[in-house]
Amino acid sequence: MVAFKGIWTKDFWRAVSGEYLATLIFVLLSLGSTINWAAGEEKPPPADLVLISLCFGLSIATMVQCFGHISGGHINPAVTAAMVVTRKLSLAKSMFYVMAQCLGAVTGAGILYLLTPAAVRGGLGVTQVNSQISVGHALVIELLITFELVFTVFATCDPKRTDLGGSAGLAIGFAVSIGHLFAIPYTGASMNPARSFGPAMIMLNFENHWVYWVGPILGGILAAGLYEYLYCPDPEIKKKLKQVFQKDSSGKYKEVETSVYLGEPEDIAIKSGSIHAIEVEKSEKKDPFRDSTGEVLSSV
Repeated sequence: MVAFKGIWTKDFWRAVSGEYLATLIFVLLSLGSTINWAAGEEKPPPADLVLISLCFGLSIATMVQCFGHISGGHINPAVTAAMVVTRKLSLAKSMFYVMAQCLGAVTGAGILYLLTPAAVRGGLGVTQVNSQISVGHALVIELLITFELVFTVFATCDPKRTDLGGSAGLAIGFAVSIGHLFAIPYTGASMNPARSFGPAMIMLNFENHWVYWVGPILGGILAAGLYEYLYCPDPEIKKKLKQVFQKDSSGKYKEVETSVYLGEPEDIAIKSGSIHAIEVEKSEKKDPFRDSTGEVLSSV
């Protein structure tokens, strides 16, 4: 219960509802682009990959711009998992984010199912592995395109950078479009477990569905870990770790007693003008163990 203490706030539930609504709109609009209205013709044209890719990319860019300051604009369990491993969101709160994203995806896919004539509904955009490649290859494809997406998220929303300009939301949308242009023929280009879960639940088609969870989540975690801990580590965390671990006479690192408090994983600070807002909320003057009322804080 201590781990879940921090969820009982109005701001958190506003963020969760934002994730639900953003994912609902994203899935509804994006899956709509996969509907082939010429399916009833004698020789229906193939799916327009450029149309689908642009619709997915521009939809996610719009939702990030609309909901970034409310919930962080994850709209993707893989992004949420990346935030957890980089200590920007607690594990307890991430569970509610993922549930909201999946429920929003199911709702969006369900609305599209009801609005679309059965004759042209087809597979409702269910992601499927190309029969010419193996499931292992599909897993690698999903890992790579989600790696590209999550790395873009962290790079464009890095508060330590001073060279950024333009729209972070649009950059993220471009990353989604690029992944779709490349991977639609391979796997349908999920990049997002919730996006695959929604139509799969409505159509009750879960063939190789695990690929669209394992691949994106592994890709997101790998991208977040490499960016945060290898390529652009936080200098403050590095400084604190140096104070905790020191080399002994043999050259090995040894933990030493120190009064430095490394802290527990904190939640995303939603700041205006910062898309995805992946900064960690920091307070220099307050007791890190107590809130403004003097109540002892939990670890989430």
